[in-house]
Amino acid sequence: MSDTIEKIKCLIIGSGPAGYTAAIYAARANMNPVLYQGMQPGGPLTTTNEVENFPGYVDGVTGPEMMIQLQEQAKRFGADIRDGWATKVDFSGDIHKVWINDTIELHCETVIISTGASAKYLGLPSEQHYLQMGGGVSACAVCDGFFYRNQEVVIVGAGDSACEEAHYLSKLCKKVTMLVRSEKFRASKIMEERVRKTENIEILMNHDTVEVLGDDNVVHAIKAKNKTTGEIFDIPATGFFVAIGHKPNTDIFADYITLDETGYIVNVPGTSKTNVEGVFVAGDAADHVYRQAITAAGTGCMAALDAERYLAAKE
Repeated sequence: MSDTIEKIKCLIIGSGPAGYTAAIYAARANMNPVLYQGMQPGGPLTTTNEVENFPGYVDGVTGPEMMIQLQEQAKRFGADIRDGWATKVDFSGDIHKVWINDTIELHCETVIISTGASAKYLGLPSEQHYLQMGGGVSACAVCDGFFYRNQEVVIVGAGDSACEEAHYLSKLCKKVTMLVRSEKFRASKIMEERVRKTENIEILMNHDTVEVLGDDNVVHAIKAKNKTTGEIFDIPATGFFVAIGHKPNTDIFADYITLDETGYIVNVPGTSKTNVEGVFVAGDAADHVYRQAITAAGTGCMAALDAERYLAAKE
């Protein structure tokens, strides 16, 4: 452990659109923000080849390029951007204590949590290969569905989100094959009925994904297995969407911050405030509905403004 304790006016834990936007606003408000980027600097968008739905980018932008631009914009106003990730917190007192990489102890007047949520994947080597290549695997139909318009895609999942994403894809794609890994949906009846009534959605119950097939660069098909008969077959597809849920990156806050049953931070409605005074949340760590870069950025702005008002009220 470090013998030196650093005192910080505004600490931002995590990067991505939420964290970087919070840093921009906090820096412009002379809050001297310090941002630790976390284990994935820039967040999940750094694995996205094309971002076409963020306002202001007429011709689109790559995810990594956008994150670099947001980071540089925050730095331009004086934000202190650092490598490292929070490994422990203590929010039991007036001073909010955070440890970075188990060694650096920080005492903070305000903390903005922007640790995000990680999409769950099946864990197949081929799935991870094409995810990293940006060649046909995605966990966000709203983000990437447009790139597969008039094509055939496969989506795996059985909950409300999977049904919603399958229905969204059906409006863009020629055909959507939905692989449900059990014998019944976990979704609400109304969502299940919606996908069952959509003509270009084929539902295969009790089917597993065996492998994502392609030419090493882009996806060509999905190898599936009928768990009832044991039959293994290929489904032609250029896109593979995984909709089996997200895990919010909030474990280290559980002893102090109120979380919902799935681990998302519960904020005071209409604000970024948590149950702990001086601790705020931005982005997907609290958002299990929208999960978009633009909404994350908006809540980053909210968190910085809420933190500024909190500090002003204490003066």
